[in-house]
Amino acid sequence: MKTKLPFMMSLFAIASFVMLVLPLFLKNYGVYLMSYWLIFVLATIGLNLILGYAGLKSLGHAAFMGIAAYIVAMMMKTGIDFWVAAPIAVIACFAIGWIIGYPALRVQMHYLAFATIGFNEVVALIFRNEEHYTGGTFGINNIARPSLFGYSLAGNLEFYYFILFIVVTVGLLTYFLVRSPWGKAFTALRDNQIRAESVGVNIQRYTLLAFATGSAIAGVAGCLLAPLVQYIEPTQFNSQTSILLYLMVVLGGSGYFWGPILGGIIGVLFPEWLRFAEGWYMLFFGLIVILLMVKLPNGLLSLPEIINQRKAAKEKAAAQAR
Repeated sequence: MKTKLPFMMSLFAIASFVMLVLPLFLKNYGVYLMSYWLIFVLATIGLNLILGYAGLKSLGHAAFMGIAAYIVAMMMKTGIDFWVAAPIAVIACFAIGWIIGYPALRVQMHYLAFATIGFNEVVALIFRNEEHYTGGTFGINNIARPSLFGYSLAGNLEFYYFILFIVVTVGLLTYFLVRSPWGKAFTALRDNQIRAESVGVNIQRYTLLAFATGSAIAGVAGCLLAPLVQYIEPTQFNSQTSILLYLMVVLGGSGYFWGPILGGIIGVLFPEWLRFAEGWYMLFFGLIVILLMVKLPNGLLSLPEIINQRKAAKEKAAAQAR
């Protein structure tokens, strides 16, 4: 880990306080947008586990969000409660992620990225063509928001706090996971598989576990997305969404715990702030992304390390000049 536990917990506490208070001062759309951002933060936490910690280049993450969202929506349409449907959807994503992890054992780098894009497109085609179950291109609408212990979560503010609770819980679990021996095995896989195997890390088991766990977290995000937007259709979960999720992890800082939060701000909130530019906002967004990729290829959270390295280099040069 690149940051000490007390500092991380302090940041968690401050961020949680801001996230609790800020929505009280926002209008309805602002609360909805923050909920949407949190769901993408959750999805990128799962992708960061696969990409940032295990070093597996997956470009099919949106497919798992879609699988979970459709399972929840279809089951709720048949009268099954959200609290029954959601765990089934998450377990299904874990199982599919475990199966998809097997190709990851055989292909690496960009070949794995191509394979996962193909998986994403197959899933999107199923959503589009199985009209009897998925509604095809018309999707599924009027997805109800759940109740919790008899308390309705139908309002945007209530549902926002529910999503926040889930994101903080999953974030804490992930934090302790990456600090555990399992997390250290993930990073050993990323840094050098041959060396990891030589010290006893079971590559097959940990590759599958990283893929399946990250996919299950994406499934949790999908379970929340369906009742938030109350309408799902295939294009929400195509390969473009997967590329956006990948971009968010890289821009925030792949392998950094806080990377998904910053990446989510850039990928979800930042385009909204640029709406004042009307038809040009995507051009501005693209230019900013290119600038960040050129100047900070390891993400925004690598900035302190770059500053420290430059400072150390200047001090060394000054010492040699004396």
